[in-house]
Amino acid sequence: MNYTLSQLKIFLKISEKGSITKAAEELHLTQPAVSNQLRNLQDQFDIPLTELVGRKIYITDFGREIAQSAERILNEVSVINSRTHAFKGQLTGRLKISVVSTGKYVMPFFLSSFMKQHIGVELQMDVTNKEYVIGSIEENSVDYALVSILPTAFNVEKLDLLENKLYLVGNQSHKFKSHAYSKKVFKDLPLIYREPGSGTRQAMENFIQKHNVSVVKKMELTSNEAVKQAILAGLGFSIMPLIGIRKELQSGELQIIPVQGLPIKTKWRLIWAKGKNHSPVANAFMNYIKHEKDIIIRDYFNWCDDYT
Repeated sequence: MNYTLSQLKIFLKISEKGSITKAAEELHLTQPAVSNQLRNLQDQFDIPLTELVGRKIYITDFGREIAQSAERILNEVSVINSRTHAFKGQLTGRLKISVVSTGKYVMPFFLSSFMKQHIGVELQMDVTNKEYVIGSIEENSVDYALVSILPTAFNVEKLDLLENKLYLVGNQSHKFKSHAYSKKVFKDLPLIYREPGSGTRQAMENFIQKHNVSVVKKMELTSNEAVKQAILAGLGFSIMPLIGIRKELQSGELQIIPVQGLPIKTKWRLIWAKGKNHSPVANAFMNYIKHEKDIIIRDYFNWCDDYT
């Protein structure tokens, strides 16, 4: 046997997500790279680790046993690394954060310098749907979660990070005037929705219900990236977070359509279970954020103020 820790880590993530694509997104790797590593790992076993039915990948019984072993091995490696760094007087341990999908445009900037300062800290960041993010806090499986809408079913503590603004967005196939349109404009614009459970969808539906807006629902997609691509292709319009469309606005591929009552304003917040006893790593990260957040906002998010 000659498998690597990287192969075990990738296979464990595939088994957790049930998808090569989602595993690649989580690990910030390309899909072909993940597929190649899975193939290299499989080549070392005579028994299949996975099976493909249609376009969906399933973990075999043997594969689940290997995934469990991989998790134990990787945990032991983490312990070894932590002890090594501890002997050097460095902060060690694992920081676990769950982030709603659009939060991937926010959270890395609040993590970068902290991770560079503390090389003994291992980051585990899960980017997923709001319902799963809230579930991770409720189950106490993460240190912090990044959300734009607070949960109401249980008590959490919070730290505000950044304003989140959502605008009506379209491509450049039609030129809209610069004055603010009335909300009646929605009846002529087919809307693209996020999936149920999405914070973006919740904010959009709250706006529609509050103002009794008549809309035409065109389609439903499962990520802001998918919504953005659909808008670019001319399939419709949507209310989207500003944070995820900066490049397309600057290049002129997308435009903000001014509408009375928009933008919707929420806040990006770090939340955690009320009364949670944080690890030294989690406490150190919170202290870092409290001290550095204004500088991070100034350095990386000042451009948001260009859009009112």
